[in-house]
Amino acid sequence: MTADSTPQDLKTILAAMKKAHLAKGPADAALRRDRLERAARLITAHQAEFVTAISADFGHRAAYHTLAADIATTAQGLLHSAAHVGQWMAREPAESKDPGVHAWIAPQPLGVVGIVSPWNFPINLAFAPLAGVFAAGNTALIKPSEVTPRTSDLLLRLVGEVFDADELGVVIGGPEVAQAFTALPFDHLVFTGSTSVGRHVMRAAAENLVPVTLELGGKCPVVIADGFDIDTAARRTLTVKTFNAGQICLSPDYVMLSEAAIPAFLASARRFMAQAFPALQSNEGYTSIITPGHFDRLLALLADANAKGAEVIPLHPAGEPPYDDLTRKIAPTLILGATPDMRVMQEEIFGPLLPLLAVDGMDQAIARINAHDRPLAAYLFSDEANEQNRFAAHVTSGALVINDVMLHAAMDSLPFGGVGASGMGAYHGIHGFRRFSHFRPTVVQTPDGASGLRLRAPYAEKRAALEARLKA
Repeated sequence: MTADSTPQDLKTILAAMKKAHLAKGPADAALRRDRLERAARLITAHQAEFVTAISADFGHRAAYHTLAADIATTAQGLLHSAAHVGQWMAREPAESKDPGVHAWIAPQPLGVVGIVSPWNFPINLAFAPLAGVFAAGNTALIKPSEVTPRTSDLLLRLVGEVFDADELGVVIGGPEVAQAFTALPFDHLVFTGSTSVGRHVMRAAAENLVPVTLELGGKCPVVIADGFDIDTAARRTLTVKTFNAGQICLSPDYVMLSEAAIPAFLASARRFMAQAFPALQSNEGYTSIITPGHFDRLLALLADANAKGAEVIPLHPAGEPPYDDLTRKIAPTLILGATPDMRVMQEEIFGPLLPLLAVDGMDQAIARINAHDRPLAAYLFSDEANEQNRFAAHVTSGALVINDVMLHAAMDSLPFGGVGASGMGAYHGIHGFRRFSHFRPTVVQTPDGASGLRLRAPYAEKRAALEARLKA
């Protein structure tokens, strides 16, 4: 069934999944590993189908982008959880002040988790949360993006073949279905998307007191300190800015560096493009902008910046246009002299446009970051330990990467998440297990119940003893 689900369909599906979860009881370690391994096999066994479907949805999507980010990284995260889940499930002994009383803390599944995934990494951002969701003993229902319909339909079919309906489900539909989905009484809700939509999701979830994990966006800054090698910084920044054509929530959104370093950055950027993308419009390794609407929005950002006085420098190969309406490919474009009134400095870019801002030292760069919403990630290029420590101490961000960009995203040992307007909650590895578990305290009283007798009336003698102890 690929027709849009109705609100009543969603309620019926969730009610059945909740009933099954309660009836079956907590999944043991073997079942959790099995679900994680099945999820990993699902995406690796059908990688060619996913490459084809995602590329068709994008107009063109580099196969390597799908294999690296949507297939390999996601499978790695699922299998990492499968390897460690037995260890993570162990209960933690707790100290008791009363002799003979035993206490511990045990992770308990939450129940059924809803996952709303976006279009830019349609497999990773649908299945990466499952590494924590399944490890914690939950089941899940996924609402994938309507912007990638072929991929969503493929997910619907494959999940139905590999998982029972009460373990993992997929529902299809547009914004109306997504709105109804986020209003359901899940036991937890994961949303990945824009900050503006995240506000609506949190408001809808609040009606049922559903806890949320919000993985949002924002403008991720790059700061290049004086003295750091500009060529290294430019290449590492553009490596990520050109991946998926910059359509990544962690993609660098602007670069801050000294005025004197801008010509060197520009020269390095041109060398990088000549080596990495000697051709662009016909290049199988360069991804298209997802929809005509997104393509037009990016061109509008450039037109607005140009009209307000910025210098727009497209890095297209000689003999090619800077962009093409038919392929929806836009060459990486540097923007010099961007000002706060330009849309490119107000909106999350989500494409291959990169403003370069001249700043006078590290203090000014830190102040510029702190004057705006907290980013999902901040990137600093500096070899000086004191500078690294000062930046880390004074900038709050979802993640901090020093001397590279987006390096943290595929590390299962690290939590992935935002702070403030860039999100709340984090997952990946054990952090996902903890996020999707309830850590329940359990206490076992002694047979004589001695530790509870202090609460039993009459209180006269107990009060005198308590007052004497408090005075001691």
